[in-house]
Amino acid sequence: MLISGDVVDLDLGLPTGSEAGFPRPAVIVTAQEILDRSPSVIQVVPLTSTIRGFRSEITIEPAPSGLLHASAAQCQQVRSVSSARIAGSRGNVGPVDLLRIRETLAVIFDLPG
Repeated sequence: MLISGDVVDLDLGLPTGSEAGFPRPAVIVTAQEILDRSPSVIQVVPLTSTIRGFRSEITIEPAPSGLLHASAAQCQQVRSVSSARIAGSRGNVGPVDLLRIRETLAVIFDLPG
């Protein structure tokens, strides 16, 4: 069962331009209410080990996320993917980092905060 904030491994395929691509970890940001219904498509934020310090990126520490080193959640790269793309699970970013990611997504999408 998937949980909001889980860090999963998936293959985003061949990127075009500056898109995140290839096999990489990502954070599941889909609402738990939706995940509880076992959707075939979920929303994820890709992670990168290259931390650039962009306002649209949130730094995630290794524990308890299951990452090997600090990584940046690339909120500007949020996307919908088939849940069949998930190759494995590493851990969970926890409620504080998940909230920080969702707040950044709200800014990106100009949603009321």
